[in-house]
Amino acid sequence: MAAIDKIKANPRLKKIVHWMLIPGGESRPRHWVRWFVTPFYHHRGKGAIVRYNARLDVFPFNKFSLGSKSIIEDFATINNGVGDVIIGNNCGIGIGNVIIGPVTMGNYVMLAQNIVISGLNHGYEDVTLPPRVQKVVTKQITINDNVWIGANCVVTAGVTIGKHAIIGAGSVITKSIPEYSVAVGNPARVIKKYNFTTNSWEKA
Repeated sequence: MAAIDKIKANPRLKKIVHWMLIPGGESRPRHWVRWFVTPFYHHRGKGAIVRYNARLDVFPFNKFSLGSKSIIEDFATINNGVGDVIIGNNCGIGIGNVIIGPVTMGNYVMLAQNIVISGLNHGYEDVTLPPRVQKVVTKQITINDNVWIGANCVVTAGVTIGKHAIIGAGSVITKSIPEYSVAVGNPARVIKKYNFTTNSWEKA
């Protein structure tokens, strides 16, 4: 049995390891993890850049990958604590973005500023407990190649955004968006689609 399987199978040992990795009540790793694990354990492609003021809250028990020539700008936060975060090649993660797994991005994805992409939700059904301490629920978010998401958007758990879709600034994505389309609003709706017969963008 692998070491990680032994840890997962032993609740007491799992609790100890969790405490070693994460300070109580926090969602970011301890300093030693950020300094000695993150730079060497997770994949970072050739030419990838993480700005000095970006915050990588990434842990060794889930995947984090940053593709070649991709960039994470200042004040962005990436967290893989509840699910993998996979970022493809030639992607731009804008200033102030928050990405919480599970999230997978293709290549040439462009994110403007102050975008929240979160595959995480908290339960709220039990009114005797605050949502903060209720069960965490996650759903995969997939953003395909060549997607452009405008500033101040929110992408909610379980959504898929198709190839070369454009999301207007300030939109809230609560449902999947088809490829080669333009979506805007709260909740976002498709207003244009690309017609490959006429080679033009047309109103939906």
